[in-house]
Amino acid sequence: MYTGRVVIDREKEMFDEFVSRHPKGHILQTWEWGQVKAFTGWKPLPMVLERDGQVVGAILILKRRLPIPGLERSIFYAPRGPVIDVHDRELFAALITEVRKLARKHRAIFLKIDPDVPASDEEFVRLLRENGFKKTVTAEGFEGVQPTFVFRLDISPSEEELLGRMSSKTRYNIRLAVRKGVKVYPMETKEQLPVFYSILKETAERDNFLIRGYDYFSTIWDELVPQGLARFFLAEYEGKVIAGTLALKLGSKVWYSYGASSNQHRNVMPNYLLQWSMIRWAQQEGCTLYDFRGVSGELREDNPLYGLYRFKKGFGGEFVEFVGEWDKVFSPFFYWLWEWALPLYYRGTRWIIRWRKRGGRKQGHATYAE
Repeated sequence: MYTGRVVIDREKEMFDEFVSRHPKGHILQTWEWGQVKAFTGWKPLPMVLERDGQVVGAILILKRRLPIPGLERSIFYAPRGPVIDVHDRELFAALITEVRKLARKHRAIFLKIDPDVPASDEEFVRLLRENGFKKTVTAEGFEGVQPTFVFRLDISPSEEELLGRMSSKTRYNIRLAVRKGVKVYPMETKEQLPVFYSILKETAERDNFLIRGYDYFSTIWDELVPQGLARFFLAEYEGKVIAGTLALKLGSKVWYSYGASSNQHRNVMPNYLLQWSMIRWAQQEGCTLYDFRGVSGELREDNPLYGLYRFKKGFGGEFVEFVGEWDKVFSPFFYWLWEWALPLYYRGTRWIIRWRKRGGRKQGHATYAE
């Protein structure tokens, strides 16, 4: 007999222990990650599936209300979930049955998952379809979906073996950074966080991408660092911090989550030494898997993101494609609204804001958008 329930605060250690020990456990399925996402407007619903009183599955569901005034509907998202034996048909079906009950209670129109399962796993893909999931891509306005393509490195071999499997250019750049006197060290106090964020902003401006506000990283520190689930690293050259990274850790796995580098002294290759230092740290922590996270699935050299792919590939990891995003629809009409009407609404709103903003500036007074 299977039963599902949302766990309460005093059960968070039990929840995290199951997620941490499970082969499909992921940092984005922990209790603490739910607290981080609560800061950005999601409501965490950590659920366990029990059989005869024993936990046999878990799923951290993030809930968000549909952004339409007066419409009491919500969406469910389980980043890299569920944490379950993905080939146990009975178990998986039982979990989805319990999620459906929870969706009814919270008026959720669908559940989105992007499991930590390779695309080559045809058995799991069949299981998804058997349970009513549909393959999809993210609707406009949806935040937080995980990359489909990543690089992963088995770090169980020795340091010498790992170095030997890297490209010659990667090894050279690591040694160059050492020769030039670059020093890498973990951040020990939160007082150093503004330094990391300042470099992250510099990186975002240079490479033209958006980043979250400082308070988001402050929340990551508060929720994850004391629990040993995250570590920030800084690279210093001639007494000045020139680069930084954030690593997430759970069980035997580490994920490279954020990287930042100054516009100055890029020629001393701090990013290469940072990655190597994080890999060595992960080994010392007893980890066996290092995930470089997202790369583009288009591997042509003319792709603007090819440089990122080449950088991560140089460390000798394996290119992995996941099964991607799948939706379990509970309310077809509102799901249609989410997939088609809302994107049109967002595009129209942005057009109106731009139009008003241009008009307001010409007339010399403030507009609603400003």
